[in-house]
Amino acid sequence: MHGTRVYPDEPAGSFPSPPVTFEDRDGRSIVVRPFESEEPRLDALTEMYVQFDPADRAQGIPPTGEKRVRDWLETICADGLNVAAWDDDSVIGHATLVPDVDDPAAVDDAGEIAWELAIFVLQEYQRAGIGTELLEALLGYASEQGVENVWLTVERWNSPAIALYERVGFEVCGAESFEQEMSIRLG
Repeated sequence: MHGTRVYPDEPAGSFPSPPVTFEDRDGRSIVVRPFESEEPRLDALTEMYVQFDPADRAQGIPPTGEKRVRDWLETICADGLNVAAWDDDSVIGHATLVPDVDDPAAVDDAGEIAWELAIFVLQEYQRAGIGTELLEALLGYASEQGVENVWLTVERWNSPAIALYERVGFEVCGAESFEQEMSIRLG
């Protein structure tokens, strides 16, 4: 298969491997670690998404309603790589990479499968540096697991998210009318 998605020629810099502990801009001690989906951790992640403001949903995710959230999480946790940001016993952020095996454009010329990224941080924890730490920890974890190509789509008007992705090394690789596609190559 010949892929049509473009990835940078050079791998991005190295990223930290989770667990990562840091103090956010509001002085909270946050821990980012790989997410295992057994109970009660799945309950904590489900609760984060139940609290998530529907106005901050992008491209239909996260879904709304506890059952739909849990079904969605069970699928992405089974198939993907996941990290969660914790404030004590509460999940306050989640980042996932899901293998894009159904899209021929997601397979590069070397036959490597690309992974689609999604990241969410609860509204009251946004703009505190958590998204950056969460994203970098996910990319470090993915690199350890042998993932090479990562892509995402972001709404064009979401300037804070685009700036975050560019800061960690994502490059614009395509655009639709409302969305911008970005990609990164891990080392």
